[in-house]
Amino acid sequence: MSLSPVRKIWRALAYAVATALGLGYSPVAPGTVGAAAAVGIYLLFRDALVAQPALFGGIILAVSLAGVLAAREVSRAENNPDPSHVVVDEVAGQWLAFFGAPDSWPALLAAFLLFRLFDIWKPFPVRQVERWGGGWGVMMDDILAGLYARLLLAGALAVPAVRDWLV
Repeated sequence: MSLSPVRKIWRALAYAVATALGLGYSPVAPGTVGAAAAVGIYLLFRDALVAQPALFGGIILAVSLAGVLAAREVSRAENNPDPSHVVVDEVAGQWLAFFGAPDSWPALLAAFLLFRLFDIWKPFPVRQVERWGGGWGVMMDDILAGLYARLLLAGALAVPAVRDWLV
């Protein structure tokens, strides 16, 4: 069955969003490539995002919701609950790890590494949420990984010696 022109446009848009404009097709470590792209975008707009946390939070929410819809479409089109080339979840999760973090290279590096650790390790309930499948399962495991990274970074910042190193 052929798709209608509107459906073709929606599917193309969904693939563009889900793959972070094609970065998810990286032959090596597409999740890390997606997270690294999130770092690059963050650094480009860092001044505005740090100065306006409500704007940054709104962007994270908007990308997350768009990611749910895009991931659902790609997942359905490919009959795959979590296609590896869908990396919009890494973008949103990485940004959540950065949200409210100190604006320093050590803190941003720690947030990046912690996010990747939790995204790969998938501690409880990250793995369980991933099993939801579809758009919500694809997105929420990385949202939780980003939240874990941010909470661990916040805890580390409460330790004076670590804070001195990170800030």
